[in-house]
Amino acid sequence: MGDYKSMAPPLEGEENLIAAVEHIVKALGSNKNFTKDVKKILADLGSQLSSMATSEDNMVEGKKSGIEEQLSVVEEKILSLESDDSMIWDSGPDEVVEYVAAVDEALKLTQRLESQCLSSQEEKDWLRRAHDVLQMAMQRLEDEFKHMLVQHRQPFEPELVSFRSCEDDALEDGSIVSFGDESVEESALRDSISRNSEEFIIDLVHPDVISDLKCIANLMFRSNYDHECCQAYVLVRKDALDECLLNLEIDKLSIEDVLKMEWNTLNSKIKRWVRALKFFIRPYLASEKWLCDQTFAEHGSVNSVCFVETAKTPMLQLLNFAEAISIGPHQPERLVRVLDMYEVLADHLQDINALFSDEIGCSIRIEYHEVLKRLADIVRATFLEFENAIATNTSTSPFAGGGIHHLTRYVMNYIRLLADYNETLNLLIKNQDGAAANPLFPDTSLATEEESITKDFSGSRSQTAVHLQSLTSVLEANLDEKSKLYRDASLQHFFLMNNIHYMAQKVKNSELRLIFGDKWIRKHNWKFQQHAMNYERATWSSILSLLKDESNSSTGSISRTLLRERLRSFYAAFDEVYKTQTAWLIPDSQLREDLRISTSLKVVQAYRTFVGRQMHHIGEKHVRYNAEELQDYLLDLFEGSQKSLHNPNRR
Repeated sequence: MGDYKSMAPPLEGEENLIAAVEHIVKALGSNKNFTKDVKKILADLGSQLSSMATSEDNMVEGKKSGIEEQLSVVEEKILSLESDDSMIWDSGPDEVVEYVAAVDEALKLTQRLESQCLSSQEEKDWLRRAHDVLQMAMQRLEDEFKHMLVQHRQPFEPELVSFRSCEDDALEDGSIVSFGDESVEESALRDSISRNSEEFIIDLVHPDVISDLKCIANLMFRSNYDHECCQAYVLVRKDALDECLLNLEIDKLSIEDVLKMEWNTLNSKIKRWVRALKFFIRPYLASEKWLCDQTFAEHGSVNSVCFVETAKTPMLQLLNFAEAISIGPHQPERLVRVLDMYEVLADHLQDINALFSDEIGCSIRIEYHEVLKRLADIVRATFLEFENAIATNTSTSPFAGGGIHHLTRYVMNYIRLLADYNETLNLLIKNQDGAAANPLFPDTSLATEEESITKDFSGSRSQTAVHLQSLTSVLEANLDEKSKLYRDASLQHFFLMNNIHYMAQKVKNSELRLIFGDKWIRKHNWKFQQHAMNYERATWSSILSLLKDESNSSTGSISRTLLRERLRSFYAAFDEVYKTQTAWLIPDSQLREDLRISTSLKVVQAYRTFVGRQMHHIGEKHVRYNAEELQDYLLDLFEGSQKSLHNPNRR
């Protein structure tokens, strides 16, 4: 008991008890009926009680003197270190140990004074001084904490992924006729950014200072300065996350800014956003969460609160951009970019659910889900707009040369790009068509959403295949209408042959083959071959009829004059075909060669037979070309450059 009293001040209850007993003893001592022995006992007890009270008073005075002395020592230590402008944790381990011990003493002294019933003004002044010293120490610790977070921040390394490569890409001009063959490079670019990048944690601050950060946080929390500690942490780390987005070239844009943006600029920013989101969530936010957990691991849910407060603003900045895209126009050229955004958000959905799993992060998690749902809606709507755009693309004049129409190139290259999103489109379109219950974004369950996103898609005939084939059917119907703009029936078939051949080759020589299937390819090979045959028939049937051998007909032999007239008519018709069809174009070299050979076999053979049989009737001077010359002329066809025949021997 003596040891305890040497450490603690006398209790108010003990003082009252001694005073009460003294009063009772005095009262009893005045009683005349007590014997001398009893009075002697009472007198001795009174003397002892008086001695005890005096001793207690002396101990209290000594203790008060000790508290004041201890307070002065702690105050001096903290003030002496406070006067030095250099950071304590940069000065060395000895200074750190000394300062931490001084702060710990100040905290204990303050807690002791707060636990007592302070009656005198002097005691209250001690408590005020203790609070002032502790507050001064906490301010210094807060400065040290922020300094450590800033000075030991690890350098940002954007070379972990490529961000600037997108700036060198060719940009589409936004026109429905601008999506040419070169656009397939988008597929290769997209594949270069792995959707399944490895999860890893990077050091956002140097690992060596983590224990120091925890030490400062623990001191501030024990001193009830937890709010100030968290505020300091969030302030510094929010700046770091802002710098991260800046390094990822993500601008702070309002929804209005995005909606007013030209497509070429917006296209570039979407590419940048997709790359940035990949890195920002994994690994940057994952690493931020790890740092928060390490720093505040001993303080319950504080780590989650600090993390959410740190990440909320940059996350909403990223989500606001996606929301702006989702409420923008449903233009077909945006579909691939919106799919990129949808997929990167869907790919990181489980990361977001894990990072913001607590109630404090619920608002961010819900907003993320909502943005993902809106992007899914715009994918569906834009897909329908794309089909409508194909169907309503009208022309008032025929396409020059009968070559591959811009619309055909645009649609087929677009479909080829959409094939990269086969699984995503399969799910979104399937849900839209009602082929199954809508598990992607039900109004009542976000859990089902994740399940549907990670679902494995299989089947020989997917919803994507059905709808992509529907797009080609709409395209064929449009091309058929465009072919009717030609007055020449042979050019109608020539135009359809070119375009359907292009469609078949695009499917056959790409991953579309797996989606469309060999049956579709065989059907369209047959279609373009039929148009090739119809072209030959429409162009050459009437011309080759002039070279028919009718000597055995019922009318008897043909007169020499009529034979010469028929040959002259053949030459005139051939010259006209040559002049016209050298301007026609078959872009595909193999198709061009095949049609030339097929035409040459028919025309040259008929010409050689006719001239060989009728030469003695016609006369050599009326023959303009030999068979080899005629064959050479046929090889000039379909180059897209008009030519005329100039033969000096022509009569």
